[in-house]
Amino acid sequence: MSALNSKGPVYLVDDEPALLKALTRLLKAEGFTVRAFGSALDFLGASVAAGPGCVVLDEAMPEMNGSELQQRLQTLGSCLAVIFLTGNGDIPMSVRAIKGGAVDFLTKPVKDDELLAAIRLGLGKAAEMVAARGEIDGLKARHGTLSAREREVMIEVVRGLPNKQIAGNLEIVEQTVKVHRSRVMHKMGAGSLAELVLFAEKLGIAGTRVRAD
Repeated sequence: MSALNSKGPVYLVDDEPALLKALTRLLKAEGFTVRAFGSALDFLGASVAAGPGCVVLDEAMPEMNGSELQQRLQTLGSCLAVIFLTGNGDIPMSVRAIKGGAVDFLTKPVKDDELLAAIRLGLGKAAEMVAARGEIDGLKARHGTLSAREREVMIEVVRGLPNKQIAGNLEIVEQTVKVHRSRVMHKMGAGSLAELVLFAEKLGIAGTRVRAD
């Protein structure tokens, strides 16, 4: 398997059969795995791999346009990178697409090298999104192993509070705080307070600003 294939497939979504055929031929010649769809609804109804990939889509399509498909993918929490390739684009449209997370906004006709570069960039970003999501899922799983008290202690710890103050806030003895703190560090896989703070920020736990001890 080539390096390109290992990074995920490329999905083409366009209502121009001739263009789909030409792009499919180009991308397969470059070693990409390609699937082509004649509409956004066909694409949404298909079985698409959960891993990293890239969607090259047109804006002007019947039933559901490219922008609407982009929004639907965001709603679904997709990690697919999006590249627009359209003959009816304008600056406001391109700005909306990029703000919506699109990797690039290309116009037809597009140069082969330009499209290939955008797809390679997109696959790289998609791989990063999948890795980041995997990290968050792992942190959530580890956080889920904490007891209710350990979660309370973790919140206080990442706020930068000393053990004595945490004990007062939670109305427990300081030695108990030390035990819970040690368990939190172990269960979360944190090697330092700074790393625990980083984990808490990624989990969206409030008050994750540590002061110097």
